[in-house]
Amino acid sequence: MTEEHRWVWLARIRRPQGRKGEVFAEILTDFPEKFAERKRLWLVNPSAPEVGLREMELFGYWPHKGGMVLHFSGVDSIAAAEAFSGLLVAIPHTERAQLGEDEAYISDLIGCTLFDVSGVRAAGARSAVVGRIEDVDRSGGPVALLVVRRGVQEVLVPFAKSYLRRMDLDAKQIEMELPEGLVDLNAPGGHPADS
Repeated sequence: MTEEHRWVWLARIRRPQGRKGEVFAEILTDFPEKFAERKRLWLVNPSAPEVGLREMELFGYWPHKGGMVLHFSGVDSIAAAEAFSGLLVAIPHTERAQLGEDEAYISDLIGCTLFDVSGVRAAGARSAVVGRIEDVDRSGGPVALLVVRRGVQEVLVPFAKSYLRRMDLDAKQIEMELPEGLVDLNAPGGHPADS
């Protein structure tokens, strides 16, 4: 995918909100204040980001119960708003805000392979593949959780800066030094995950 066709996810539309075509959206950005600068947004199907993009004009927005209410121009009924449930609100990659070192966008993390480098300190030891990052859960507290697919299991790994050792987003690789037993503890049922 070329740079200009990559997308940054700002929000996920959950449901209609109100009677005039507004929608309630879960915020997926650390910069919700940037909605004030964004009049052009795109609605994206998360399972097919390059298919069915729909450019929308943002008519109004306001924070509401931990999320954001968005009102798009030309959407003026509950029925019209219902069609947007489940879609992502996005902007082109080239329009995103710049981040500091050791920071990443959720959309950049998804699809990366997570490596545990805690054993690398031992002579001749190699990093261990934890799995592929499928999602980022920001609802569990002050530290986001990486939702990692490991075989048939899903493992939750805190995306804590103290664990982070290296991010190579171009190569889709993230290295973290995880505490011993964390991966197995966070696997469903607390059992060792299948590789």
